[in-house]
Amino acid sequence: MTDYSEEQRNELEALESIYPDSFTVLSEKPTTFTITVTSEAGENDETVQTTLKFTYREKYPDETPLYEIVSQENLDDNDVTDIIKLLEQQAEENLGMVMIFTLVSAVQEKLNEIVDQIKTRREEEKKQKEREAEEEEKQRFHGTPVTIENFLNWKAKFDAELLEIKRKKMKEEEQAGKNKLSGKQLFEMDHNLDTSDIQFLEE
Repeated sequence: MTDYSEEQRNELEALESIYPDSFTVLSEKPTTFTITVTSEAGENDETVQTTLKFTYREKYPDETPLYEIVSQENLDDNDVTDIIKLLEQQAEENLGMVMIFTLVSAVQEKLNEIVDQIKTRREEEKKQKEREAEEEEKQRFHGTPVTIENFLNWKAKFDAELLEIKRKKMKEEEQAGKNKLSGKQLFEMDHNLDTSDIQFLEE
């Protein structure tokens, strides 16, 4: 007959020595404890972290332990779902053996992957931005490439503008012509003009 409590006690002692800084016993009946798992530092010393809470069932390790994520840092919902799935799968595969170390190691690996993904995603975003900036620069440098179609469009617009300018000029000249007085009209308006030349000569 398997002595479950003996196996559980032994595993707890081992876990305490493996994870001295991140292992915390919450209660003894049932045995509940947390282990905080942190990824290796990524770019800019970024890390992702999660605290896993385990509870031994009576017949553990012949029954899977209860587990949940009680806190997390820098993980999105998809990551949390993936970690829960991973724990499920690992627990099923290791049924009958003490498995907490295996579960924690699997999560540790997953967190390292996530940090790498964040780094890759950042690099991709950076490259994408650089590509966009390059494209913009090219556009600015090259302007619009000339095709027959857009040249003809431009020419039509240009000719229309030129025509408009000519029309305006002619109109202005016409109006200016209307307002121009003949010599006779000027003499009729200002009587001083008929003596101005004589005055000029006398001076």
